[in-house]
Amino acid sequence: MKNVKKYAVGIVLTIVLAVLSQYISSFIPKNIISPGVFALIIGMLLNPVIRKYRNFEWGINFVAKRVLKTAIVLMGLTLSFSQVLSVGAFSIVVMFFTLITAFGGGYLLGRLFGMNWKLSSLISAGTGICGGSAVAAIAPVIKAEDRDIAYAISATFIFDVLMVILFPIAGSYLGMSDIGYGLWTGTAVNDTSSVVAAGYAFSDAAGAFAVVVKLTRTLSIVPIVMMFSLINARQEAKLQNREVKREKVAIKEIFPYFILMFLAMVAIKSTGLVPDFVSSNIAVISKFMMVMALAAIGLRTNFEEVSKSGIKPMIHGFIISALVVIVSYVVQVALGQV
Repeated sequence: MKNVKKYAVGIVLTIVLAVLSQYISSFIPKNIISPGVFALIIGMLLNPVIRKYRNFEWGINFVAKRVLKTAIVLMGLTLSFSQVLSVGAFSIVVMFFTLITAFGGGYLLGRLFGMNWKLSSLISAGTGICGGSAVAAIAPVIKAEDRDIAYAISATFIFDVLMVILFPIAGSYLGMSDIGYGLWTGTAVNDTSSVVAAGYAFSDAAGAFAVVVKLTRTLSIVPIVMMFSLINARQEAKLQNREVKREKVAIKEIFPYFILMFLAMVAIKSTGLVPDFVSSNIAVISKFMMVMALAAIGLRTNFEEVSKSGIKPMIHGFIISALVVIVSYVVQVALGQV
């Protein structure tokens, strides 16, 4: 009973912030600002007060780590391998190039700006895969600081808001087809709510296709998380002055098992045995838990820590996002899919 009380106060606080964030988000047209962003910001605003009271610490840490991973695992039940087939080979090709652009370009810009590789990687993940969900999935395996997580989510969120406004205008100006625009939006806009807003602002058909492409793009979380798990292990070996080239990394020690569970959920969803209403309800629960986790991360972070990163990471995020938008369109033009 004592342990329950130890965790309860912090957990209840994150639940309250999640509910409040969803309420605030509901007033934003087309939900272009997701509840997770509000939860993160409100948490950071409360940080100076909450950190004075140690009784919140246990529950907040539990939500930021355990509940976060559980939310990612449950997200697997909203996806299926059949989606990959439904979007077609052209979509997979476009996604391949946008991922290469996000992570390759992110690495080079990070080196150019002298940025912390973990922050640079999180921004690239948010831009290349699926915004806050990707940042949240990769953060635990590279042991990222809360301030880096907050900064990465903020950088991708600001660009997303701009894209919701500019994408429909650009799509009409370029004379894009519904499928071409949906593919462009699904591969270049980050957060799911922003994809929905930007996609359906063009047409219902474009919006529906954009969402499927976006969900398929989310599946790339699996190989990316495993890759960064290995990279982090090698980076830690370097810091400890161990011989990296000759040393074999113990996969059992670094393997992110919650990603294996995520894949298991996707496999279950792919069987078609899970009714749509069940997966829909689980999706709602998963999103709420993600908002709770972002609130917890915000509660553990303050603005002063985030501001220490400076303006370069924000410029990094904007450049990478712009490059992904351009590459997605250029590849479609080359494939004759606009």
